Amino acid sequence: MGNNIFEKSAELIGWFQIFLSPFVVGAFISALIYFTNPNRLTLTIAILILFTATLIGAKLASKIYRSKEGTIGFISKKDSTPDIDEMINK
Repeated sequence: MGNNIFEKSAELIGWFQIFLSPFVVGAFISALIYFTNPNRLTLTIAILILFTATLIGAKLASKIYRSKEGTIGFISKKDSTPDIDEMINK
């Protein structure tokens, strides 16, 4: 991981992007559960699901942030398209 402010801010943005994946899924499931039958029980379940998704997202993003490649390395590896790169280089 880098020492300068640009690299650090890029890593934090990457952390946030990784965090958002499980959080958005949890928010969608929570909304689906609650809004199909709004009452105290479904609200409690929805809050628990959203809380769990938040913890999972933060733990996953932090684990990748502390890894050797960092969040930007992780995201760029997942976004790469080696098939297309090979076709372009031919």
